[in-house]
Amino acid sequence: MHLNLGAIFSAVNALESISSFNEETNYVPITRGNRVVLLVNGLGATPSMELMIAAGKAVPQLQLEHGLAVDRVYTGSFMTSLDMAGFSISIMKADEALLQRLDAATKAPYWPVGVDGNRPPAKIPVPLPVSPSAKSDESLSRPQQLSKQGYLLEVAIEAGVNAVIDLRDNLNEWDGRVGDGDCGSTMYRGATAILEDMKKHYPLNDAAETVNEIGSSVRRVMGGTSGIIYTIFCKAACAQLKANTQTPVTSKQWAEALEASIAAVSKYGGASAGFRTLLDALIPASAVLQERLNAGDDPCTAFLLSSEAAVAGAESTKHMQAQYSS
Repeated sequence: MHLNLGAIFSAVNALESISSFNEETNYVPITRGNRVVLLVNGLGATPSMELMIAAGKAVPQLQLEHGLAVDRVYTGSFMTSLDMAGFSISIMKADEALLQRLDAATKAPYWPVGVDGNRPPAKIPVPLPVSPSAKSDESLSRPQQLSKQGYLLEVAIEAGVNAVIDLRDNLNEWDGRVGDGDCGSTMYRGATAILEDMKKHYPLNDAAETVNEIGSSVRRVMGGTSGIIYTIFCKAACAQLKANTQTPVTSKQWAEALEASIAAVSKYGGASAGFRTLLDALIPASAVLQERLNAGDDPCTAFLLSSEAAVAGAESTKHMQAQYSS
């Protein structure tokens, strides 16, 4: 069985957006205490086991994190796209009258309610969560005094996310030519969440944990394919930084973290160089960064040359045939 965990976590992470109305996406407002129906729909080629896994991930999040009463759970291939891999998750507000209609007898061949009207079991056991966090409150709070590395990390994060914020309209325009035109808005949500969270609880003196928290911020607000990709990116970087005990983190260790992140995104996303993805910019950037640092270049110079390689890599995708689609 080929289990696409990335797709599952991406879809489940998108549930983060249900709690409030969003003018851009027009999500229906669903608040704590509401009764809901969950539909996990296969697109034609997704095995029932994978749909069940998706439902098993979605129900605890809806119940424990959002405080919703999941009264019905339907899994199956209800609306397909030939034999397309993947699935969709739909949440609908419910009341007793609606539930009675859903439970009504039907002869529809693929609806999971028989002619006698027996509804599918809705109660999926949800284990109680363990302690809210294994980390101490101190490790998840902004230090009262920043170290030199903590200050530099804060400046770097601010510069990066502000650049993304400034590009929102351009990214939406470019994405609108080939997609649904929301790339800039999605990136904007992630960038603003990072800025807000950094002021409250990023442990900036701890580089690895700060990168981990960036991943958590992105996961909470972005959702979709980009959300899971950037979460994987940050988690891999965090793991690589933790493997090195040297403090403060050196330029070469940051370069190694970038390399590990690229490898993780390639592994779980299924893309590589030449697939016309963000890796076509990141791979040459990583190679140049490591090459120049190993040659003894000043870290700032090495980074500037690396960024130039990233731009050149991005430009090269104009002439590529896309080989990977999310």
